[in-house]
Amino acid sequence: MAKQEPHLPVSTPSPKATRGEAFPIVGIGASAGGLEALEQFLANVPADSGIAYVIVQHLDPTHKGMMPELLQRTTTMPVVQAKNRLKVKPDHVYVIPPNRDMSMLRGALYLFEPAAPRGLRLPIDFFLRSLAEDRHQLAVGVILSGMGSDGCAGMRAIKENAGLAVAQDPASAAFSAMPRSVIDAGLVDIVAPAAELPARILASLRHGAHAAAAEPVVDSQLPSGLEKVLILLRAHNGQDFSLYKKTTLYRRIERRMGIHQIDRIATYVRFLQENPQELELLFREFLIGVTSFFRDPAAWDSLRDAALPPLLGRRSAGSVLRAWVPGCSTGEEAYSLAIVFKEAMEKCKPAGRFSLHIFATDLDSDAIDRARQGRYPASIVADVSAERLARFFVATDDGYQVCKEIREMVVFAPQNLIQDPPFTKLDLLLCRNVLIYFGPELQKKLLPLFHYSLTPGGVLFLGNSEALGSATDLFAPLDAKARIFRRIDIPAQAVEIDFPARFRNFYVAEGEAKVPPPPANLQDLADQLLLRQFAPAAVLVNDRGDIVYINGRTGRYLEPAAGKANWNIYAMAREGLRAEIGSALYQVTRNRGRIERTDIRVSDDGMTRRVGLVVQMVEEPEPLRGMVMIVFAELPPLPETQLGGRRTPRNARHAELERELQQARDEIRTLREEMQTSQEELKSANEELQSTNEELQSTNEELTTSKEEMQSLNEELQTVNIELQSKVDDLSCANNDMQNLLNSTEIATVFLDSRLNVRRFTPLATRIIKLIAADAGRPLSDLATDLDYPALEDDAREVLRTLMFSEKQIATRDGRWFTVRIMPYRTMDNVIEGVVITFIDISVAKRLEAELRAAAVEGGGTAH
Repeated sequence: MAKQEPHLPVSTPSPKATRGEAFPIVGIGASAGGLEALEQFLANVPADSGIAYVIVQHLDPTHKGMMPELLQRTTTMPVVQAKNRLKVKPDHVYVIPPNRDMSMLRGALYLFEPAAPRGLRLPIDFFLRSLAEDRHQLAVGVILSGMGSDGCAGMRAIKENAGLAVAQDPASAAFSAMPRSVIDAGLVDIVAPAAELPARILASLRHGAHAAAAEPVVDSQLPSGLEKVLILLRAHNGQDFSLYKKTTLYRRIERRMGIHQIDRIATYVRFLQENPQELELLFREFLIGVTSFFRDPAAWDSLRDAALPPLLGRRSAGSVLRAWVPGCSTGEEAYSLAIVFKEAMEKCKPAGRFSLHIFATDLDSDAIDRARQGRYPASIVADVSAERLARFFVATDDGYQVCKEIREMVVFAPQNLIQDPPFTKLDLLLCRNVLIYFGPELQKKLLPLFHYSLTPGGVLFLGNSEALGSATDLFAPLDAKARIFRRIDIPAQAVEIDFPARFRNFYVAEGEAKVPPPPANLQDLADQLLLRQFAPAAVLVNDRGDIVYINGRTGRYLEPAAGKANWNIYAMAREGLRAEIGSALYQVTRNRGRIERTDIRVSDDGMTRRVGLVVQMVEEPEPLRGMVMIVFAELPPLPETQLGGRRTPRNARHAELERELQQARDEIRTLREEMQTSQEELKSANEELQSTNEELQSTNEELTTSKEEMQSLNEELQTVNIELQSKVDDLSCANNDMQNLLNSTEIATVFLDSRLNVRRFTPLATRIIKLIAADAGRPLSDLATDLDYPALEDDAREVLRTLMFSEKQIATRDGRWFTVRIMPYRTMDNVIEGVVITFIDISVAKRLEAELRAAAVEGGGTAH
């Protein structure tokens, strides 16, 4: 986080950027079917907006890109296909070429060959992440019509870097999945139809320019205005943000002011008072959770391989380990810890069974609800390996869900880290990239609280941008690069815990009986007497020489250094001891073991004394391992040299000079050894750094191309989706034609499946058989009919058996006649899947036949 400033950040320039100024860049994500939304967006962009537009689409990698030509028809700005190392200019539109991933560095576009397999590319996330890191608050992310969840991770990065996040209204999108996924994730500042988005973006950016012009007015009102905003928030939901970093709060408030086009913070305070819903939105803005699975993979590998095995080795078989993940957001890091613990158990195979209970907490109750579900978008494939996905996740229609075994290891709960009581007796505490949002005062209170919460030897895991600060005496590094630390066992009374105030109560009511102190123990008193009067003076220091414990009277050997208080052994050692202690401490920390020095001359107020020195590396007990114990011993003075009952000053002076000369030679020799060793170490370190730099450059190049192939398959899937949608439309049209054909023939028809259950029927069939829409799936035998045809079901089964059609003339109970024809239902693959029964009304024919017979009978009788 940036250092605290006395006023709102006003680095957002006017959209009308001049030559040499930084200007906003809009990254637009859309699928291949989002052409209409892109045209609507660009058609409403002014030609002189001073903003550059970069379009990232899911395109078919096997076809030549025609998007620049198509979009050029809707805008007067130049529309070009991006090229490698192309410098971005304002009032230009750049389109990603097919079968490429695109990134941004220092205002230039870089193209990469696709590396990810087709179907797994996420080009929009890839570009928006680089845009956020390159432009920070000048980055604008726009998600238009598209399928899938590509863009969620990129928009999260935009929000993290104080950029503007915009999405098309899903109701106006041809494909609503992409904009809906970022809206549901709570990552969007503005939602509107595509045609309205340019004006909303320009208004928000112009507000930033106006704020810059009005800086003196805003400055004079800001301290009071900020305090009023925090008071309103605290009254709204009881949450106090006064100890958060002011620059973080300033950026969040400025973004909300920009969305509402409010220029003065005093006006925004009034707006908050009049619109309570804005308080809730601002609260959510303060709680932007930036997290992902296995963030900094090397650090997680170090936790699994270097930190967890010793932790398991110190616990008895069958133990239940406890872990706390404060600020867990939507749960990715809590589940990452559970997965890493499972992998560590399989790798080190400890004796006996161990289990891990993880308590994950966050201030955002909505994030906690999402974390409990364990459902995540398909874009997590960029952070989770295929092996872990297959083993610890279950594929769903819209992404992945953490498997039940892992979900049951984590308990999620809402909690305010700076106000509520902490979890205690912990073996692991993961507080990654949470401290960076807090001010120094709050950080100094939290780290002793973490020390209090952990058991001896417990592990603290911080983020890559966080450090222990002044708490180096509380935690020892296990892997400093990965920010993994081990709790140092220090007596509880030596650590001041001033946190949280909510559950501390020092008030004793008047007249209330105070608990008397426990009676003194004889052994404790004897131990104290021995330590005070007979134990030698000694100090315990860490590997940097910082004093962590003092025993006995050390005033003859150490004295406070002038100036700012400094509890370092190098600064406090008296003249004559400093060089000896430095040399011995260097050798012990390098080679371990024990070093003794005798006959060291220490000067104190013009007097010289003989001192013995013992420096030893501490190996046991475990909490003190790696520290150094320095013990001082007062030696008796040398007997005076006598000659004839008289002292010889010349010989004494000569001996003194010899001793000082030898001491100087020893110091020079030690310094030479140290310098030679340091030169070798520096040379080796320089070579390692050069090698590491080359490896990092190579790794960086590989990483920037690793997700390229994802785009191509995703683009193809979008194309296939469009084709499938077209086929669905064709099938729907054919179905409508068939329905109209059946209705136009006026032939009652009933379709039955192979078990003689109703599959579908025409409206005319309801005049013969009592059918309603809900009867689909019911057996034929359950239906009531007007036909005098009890053998209908038996005849249908016979047709299924013999595949020979049946045709009979059947009368109804109300005098109607029908030709009932039963035929096999044959598919296009020549498979029999049921029967078709048609009912042809022959009542008229039967009535005419009866009349003719009656007439014939009458005529024959007359003639006779």
